[in-house]
Amino acid sequence: MSKQPLRLAIAEAEELLADAGVPSPRVDAELLAAYVVGTERSKLMLTPLVDVATVEQLRRLVERRAAREPLQHIMGSAPFGPITVDVGPGVFVPRPETELLLEWGLARIADVPSPIVVDLCTGTGALALAVAAARPDAVVHAVEADPAALTWARRNAAAHEAAGRTPITLHAADVRWPDLLVELEARVDLVLANPPYVPDGTPVQPEVAWDPPDAVFGGPDGLEIVRAVVTAAAGLLRHGGYLGIEHDDTHGDAVPALLRRRKVLTDVEDHLDLAGRPRFATARRTPLTA
Repeated sequence: MSKQPLRLAIAEAEELLADAGVPSPRVDAELLAAYVVGTERSKLMLTPLVDVATVEQLRRLVERRAAREPLQHIMGSAPFGPITVDVGPGVFVPRPETELLLEWGLARIADVPSPIVVDLCTGTGALALAVAAARPDAVVHAVEADPAALTWARRNAAAHEAAGRTPITLHAADVRWPDLLVELEARVDLVLANPPYVPDGTPVQPEVAWDPPDAVFGGPDGLEIVRAVVTAAAGLLRHGGYLGIEHDDTHGDAVPALLRRRKVLTDVEDHLDLAGRPRFATARRTPLTA
């Protein structure tokens, strides 16, 4: 069977993706090529020649990406911090930006032995599972209301546990419930949330259209679920516990304002992503005075 240079196949893939308006055509072409070849992107050049069937498989996947199907859907997984989670139709794909929230949260509990952590609106379970992977001594709870997303979260949690990592506890529950996780009231060291927060009607990138609308849009101002997260977290956090919420880049003032209205919360800050856009807000439940 004849062989073809892999670099030429990658160049053709990059050109097709660039013509389709994909934001990172070279990176995506190389990632898809590595996926097809079964190697790491950094080791692609160790496979200079591939057979025709491999080139055709790559072309089919590139055509899907050119149609703006998310790269993670095509490959079936998404890296997130120290872990990788399975993704696909019916669940929000975790974004690299959310790793900043993860890093912030882990730093807050660095000196807390066996911390209790709650991930609200967990989706794939990415935040909860990443915390559990980074802190095997943590007791991690994850909350999700959508049945389809819960299916993905259970699948990822099972794979995580099968790999020998600390199990997490999944809850089929709505963050808007007034009795949410009452057994954890005033006991939680860290609450993290990446809720739906895009204001209804906001134009989004074509890839976002593949995410479930209920996982993306958060009401007319984008704050419907964010408000519920703030309310839930205020009850769950112990004195001195921390809260981090990802938000829309138009919410750099609105979400911190919501946090400041809660008398039990203090040390409110907003944080920028690597592109300099407002990305997540944080607060702390007022510590007990000596």
